[in-house]
Amino acid sequence: MSNTKLWLVFGLICGLASLGVGLYYFFWVKKQDDGTNRSREVAGWIRDGARAYLKKLYFALILVAGVMAVILAVVYSIEGQRGIPTAICFLFGAACSAVAGYLGMEVAVLANVRSAVAASKDLNTAFNVAFKAGAVMGFAVVGVATVGMCLIYLISGDAQLVLAYSLGCSSLALLAKAGGGIYTKTADIAADLVGKVEVGIPEDDPRNPAVVADNVGDNVGDVAGMGADIFDSYVASAVAAMLLGAAMGAEIAPFYTVLPLLLCALGILASLVGVSQVKVGKNGKPGKALNMGTYITCGLFVVLMAVVILLVPEVNNGLIWAILAGTAVGVVIGQTTEFFTSDEYKPVQITAEYSGSGAAITIISGMSYGLISIVPSIVGIVVAMMVAYFVVGGGDMGLYGIAISAVGMLATSGMIVSSDAYGPIVDNARGIAEMSGMDEEVIDRADVLDSAGNTAKAITKGFSIAAAALTVLGLFVAFVSEINAAMVAAGKGSFEISSISLMDPIVLAGIFLGSMCPPLFSALTMLSVTQNAFKMIEYIRGVFKKNPKILEGKATPDYSECVALAADGALKSLVLPAIIAIVFPLCVGFLLGPAGLTGFLGGAIITGVLFALFMSNAGGLWDNSKKYVEAGNFGGKGSEAHKAAVIGDTVGDPFKDTAGPSLNTLITVMSLVASTFAPVIAVWHLF
Repeated sequence: MSNTKLWLVFGLICGLASLGVGLYYFFWVKKQDDGTNRSREVAGWIRDGARAYLKKLYFALILVAGVMAVILAVVYSIEGQRGIPTAICFLFGAACSAVAGYLGMEVAVLANVRSAVAASKDLNTAFNVAFKAGAVMGFAVVGVATVGMCLIYLISGDAQLVLAYSLGCSSLALLAKAGGGIYTKTADIAADLVGKVEVGIPEDDPRNPAVVADNVGDNVGDVAGMGADIFDSYVASAVAAMLLGAAMGAEIAPFYTVLPLLLCALGILASLVGVSQVKVGKNGKPGKALNMGTYITCGLFVVLMAVVILLVPEVNNGLIWAILAGTAVGVVIGQTTEFFTSDEYKPVQITAEYSGSGAAITIISGMSYGLISIVPSIVGIVVAMMVAYFVVGGGDMGLYGIAISAVGMLATSGMIVSSDAYGPIVDNARGIAEMSGMDEEVIDRADVLDSAGNTAKAITKGFSIAAAALTVLGLFVAFVSEINAAMVAAGKGSFEISSISLMDPIVLAGIFLGSMCPPLFSALTMLSVTQNAFKMIEYIRGVFKKNPKILEGKATPDYSECVALAADGALKSLVLPAIIAIVFPLCVGFLLGPAGLTGFLGGAIITGVLFALFMSNAGGLWDNSKKYVEAGNFGGKGSEAHKAAVIGDTVGDPFKDTAGPSLNTLITVMSLVASTFAPVIAVWHLF
């Protein structure tokens, strides 16, 4: 057996080990105490709502995936290539992404009530339950993804089929993330504006008809949706590097094609160790424990990666520095995100203080800090890109270095996703504690866990955006390589990056069209949130007016109607975002040709990364500013500062949980669509 096949087998083993550990944690969490009949009842409402939405979503996604699979089969068959295998791998990718998201959501709806019950004992026990539940999602994502990629390449030896697998993952991820984001923010905004601002009841108060829909949204948006998002970037980064590796000389191509999968396997090993070391000591802070786990995981991965590359003579040793650059920039961007979104630092504290002067100042402050937060992240991405290119000698190897740096950043996703999934679990735990009538001490502990969870979610969003930026740079280069190969094969000359000129009106047209897409996508998703939230707000007001006993605590509202409103609104809102992601690149490609589509991808990448960073960080800052006020600062709950902070948080909700984190998936899907259809676009285009 060759070395490359041994690497693939090793990757399969690591992927299966990841799934095994994830299942172990799943059953461990399931055994924990789920409390009283009341806490089980409340958790059941959330569980049933999440399952119902996911069932509707996946039914819609099956239809979309089926149509896309038929198109791929027909297109690749016309071109005399592997139509049926391409369609099968596409469907396999969509199925794997769905499985990973479903596993994560299932454990989340089990763990939320168990974390709340554990908080009645102490903070450390509650943290342990929530984090181990998050680890189920983390290990499911990397395990399923690595097994899928290694299996396809081991059987076929064709990186193009892994590309089809990646497109399947990404297509589902975009719709799952955007749909989940629309759902969760529809309910969150409606619950906050009517509950907190208008009638003055606490967050997660059972008198609010939208409170269950709000908690359901945490699972479908921040667990299933974000899991699919990281799954997408994780696979896409490996595919970009694999395509570039496959285009190298025959002697070295096998090693460079399989190297990304080997790095994924090493990242799994490092994550297994890192997750096991996440513990909160006596009077410790959850945020520091999560950060320590990340540092251990990244450090161990770097050591393992360096040892492996040094032991393989065929591999350029400079790739160690390229991968290290990618890993380092992930940590840097995570710390930058924490600085701008954590209540331990000045931006959140200052914005909270400004809330005493009204909502307008709160909005201006949050937007300003959000824009400033772009700077260190972009500088980090640029530095990583330049280091990755030049340390391996530039040229084709330098482009491969950029792609492999993204793999290095995402290889530790097992730990990153575990921290991220912990966030919505403790958010739900806090809601269940209040709705179940648990002691105030339990709610306070849940608030401490929730604050750390919000920061963890914000860090993951920054991490995923940075990873997507490096990933799509690799996909961008891979797209040009695919177009060039197709044009040469068709006898239409060659197509090199160096031939792209900003003086070419076709390229400029593509850049402007691409730059337009992320702002348009953001506007459409946020408008969907506001339209759906408006309907829900009107419904809640009508409920309170029709039955005053609900606010008096003498009657229980019907929670199912708000769940249904959020679900139906989210699913109906997915049509236009899907068109932007899939149809726009194809239209530009067939009309403006390879040059126009290259410009289109460049424009979409630049504005997509900028908008995503700004929106995610500004939204996270507003959220924790509100929590900082609620903790008793600047007047505490019920004060004028609190009312303004709630409005700021409401504005930030679709920023950080709908549009922002969906943009990195958007630009990834666009790049994958372009690469997948490159052989056809190279031959059939108008200009």
